[in-house]
Amino acid sequence: MRFGPPVALAIALLLPLSISAQSLGDFGSSASSFSVSISPQYPMPYGQATLSFLSSTIDLTNASMSVMVAGKNIYKGNIQPMTVTLGKAGAVTQVEVSITSGGTQYSQSIAIQPQDVALVAEPISSAPPLYPGKPSVPLEGNVRVVAIANMRNASGKALDPHTLSYTWIVDKAQITNASGIGKEAIMVASPLQYRSREVSVSVMSQDGSLVGGSTLSLSALDPSVRIYENDPLLGVRFDHALFGSYSIKSAEATLFAAPFSFGTSRGSPTLEWFLNGVHAQTGGIITLRPSGNGQGSASLSLVASSGDYMRASTNLSLSFGTTKGFNLFGL
Repeated sequence: MRFGPPVALAIALLLPLSISAQSLGDFGSSASSFSVSISPQYPMPYGQATLSFLSSTIDLTNASMSVMVAGKNIYKGNIQPMTVTLGKAGAVTQVEVSITSGGTQYSQSIAIQPQDVALVAEPISSAPPLYPGKPSVPLEGNVRVVAIANMRNASGKALDPHTLSYTWIVDKAQITNASGIGKEAIMVASPLQYRSREVSVSVMSQDGSLVGGSTLSLSALDPSVRIYENDPLLGVRFDHALFGSYSIKSAEATLFAAPFSFGTSRGSPTLEWFLNGVHAQTGGIITLRPSGNGQGSASLSLVASSGDYMRASTNLSLSFGTTKGFNLFGL
């Protein structure tokens, strides 16, 4: 899973809607003399938050700063971005910043409360049954994105995810009809080929005191199809896809077709087998039974298709038998 770049959040004199992960004390004109931005916008538990400082009234290049975290002085010197290590979900990290300029001291208190929110992509695409891997994002398909919210208050009590409010944003546009209380998932169209799609969620408690969020980037994968040996004892050998050539060493061999990254919103892709360029059969499994007492070769092709444009193929060169004059039948 890949996340977007962190977004700075200015927190000086913000409205209550934006103070879930961090809040300020009331220092009057002192608080308005400089602003503090926190990156990332939604700090994660046991992660780090970077504090940056801006001011339109104080010459910060000629000022000094001291920073205290949980009552301990961690820095004193020139003004520069500061990194603070956070605790578990819901635990409040209290940060006090004092800036001195021209003999005057300006102070702000910041409470950073990380929340644990993760996004999980569930592509609606093809993958064989019992396949240990995860389906890929399909072209011309859909992806279900689920928010897993472990929101906790300062005492560590977990909030019921079904009572939280979810705000979904896709490519910087808020999806109003998919947002609301208890709306933990959203269905998103796959991005175009060679492009990506950014999906973000902001999760808030009903009283607005706690907020968390997360972002992921979706990239579609070209469809493909693979051939695996279906062993009578071991089952489908997903650990080894067949490429190039395959030797039939027994009375018969059963092969399994596995289409990957085909959108399945409108049904499974069609699988067609071709032997020496001639259509042999349709379906996910083919059984090859050599006959006679000679040796020979043949070409096997597999084509997977869905709709008018989604298509993938793979080929195998088959060899069988011990002497010449061998044929292939029983397809």
